[in-house]
Amino acid sequence: MTDEGTEEPDGTAVRVALWRALHVQVDAPPHVLEDELGLRLAAPDRDWRRRGDMDPHTTDWFRAAIVARARFIEDLVVEQAARGVDQYVLLGAGLDTFAQRRPEIAAGLRVFEVDRPGPQAWKRRRLTELGFAIPDRLRLVPVDFEAGASWWDRLTAAGFDPNRPAVVASTGVALYLTEEANAATLRRLASLAPGSTVAMTFQLPPALLDEDKRAAFQVAVKGAEAAGTPFLSFFAPSRMLTLAREAGFPKARHVSAAMLNERYFADRTDGLRTESGEEMLLATT
Repeated sequence: MTDEGTEEPDGTAVRVALWRALHVQVDAPPHVLEDELGLRLAAPDRDWRRRGDMDPHTTDWFRAAIVARARFIEDLVVEQAARGVDQYVLLGAGLDTFAQRRPEIAAGLRVFEVDRPGPQAWKRRRLTELGFAIPDRLRLVPVDFEAGASWWDRLTAAGFDPNRPAVVASTGVALYLTEEANAATLRRLASLAPGSTVAMTFQLPPALLDEDKRAAFQVAVKGAEAAGTPFLSFFAPSRMLTLAREAGFPKARHVSAAMLNERYFADRTDGLRTESGEEMLLATT
């Protein structure tokens, strides 16, 4: 806790921000995503790169997954903005920095960052300390999930127009929700205005991972349990597509890690590629 009573972001959000920065610092250009602002927000101690989860060699496939999914979604937002879509929602925004790094795109959007009240207040304070204003087009939407608050109600109260198309991104969230909660989220998102797009990451069951990656993933599973944020849901792609169609999406497709590797890592000579078992659902209304 800070002296202002705001809760710092959880370890997962910080880890994601640090991996994004590590990509810039240790991987050869061209970089899939250039984001060291999250590192400035997190402000870790000077030895952060000595952490075991920051080892540039043993965690490269996790790092690749993080930057690939972020780049894919940012490419999607740019593409949809060019078509006139002017609302972008991040569910579980964490230390995302799109609004600060891509002002030329964000200026034409209303960006809604949905997150828990404490970490979001902490992020607002850190952005101010770093000299970033919170413009009207950026809406920080605090939602107390533990108290049963409705993220949809809070989102619309913050100015989101459900009658206009939107891009909604949910990355690294499905893993921490039950299948029932994921299905409920998809049903709500399927009610978005026609022309909306939802990008949601999900984690493959460990049995579907390459054998050499299972042991490392089990370490992550144990770490999540120890931190009090256990992994609750794993999905085969066919199951995730079924959930999306049952929720009411007329179109849904699976964006595999292999597709992301071909799109963002094909010409690299350093072997960087995503093999973490994180896949993506892309659904449209």
